[in-house]
Amino acid sequence: MSISEYNGAAIIAMSGKDCVAIGSDLRLGIQNQTLATDFKKVFKIHSRLYLGLAGLATDALTLNQRFQFKHNMYKLREERNMKPATFAHMVSKTLYEKRFGPYFVEPVIAGIEEDGTPYITGMDSLGAME
Repeated sequence: MSISEYNGAAIIAMSGKDCVAIGSDLRLGIQNQTLATDFKKVFKIHSRLYLGLAGLATDALTLNQRFQFKHNMYKLREERNMKPATFAHMVSKTLYEKRFGPYFVEPVIAGIEEDGTPYITGMDSLGAME
């Protein structure tokens, strides 16, 4: 069994005309044992951007805090929210920095660009975008 399958997760994102949706299961388990049924895997970055983290639960929580911090620093410096494409590249860069001891998560990013077009991307644990 792979370490990224240890806690398990299912995250899906889809886009429509001028809209996106992202969803996940709420189960936190260790292989076949269920520990909780209310574990969040989709996180709100700002009103037009959401991040889903599938994989090892501890890495998902750690990365959520790191990405929230980086977004807040960007917002303080630039005085605006991060665009979804910019956020996706920041996530990719952060994951690639740890390529020799990676975080065992596979992010899914869904957001609405400033012009109203939907943006969706997924990545592997090293930050390679689909």
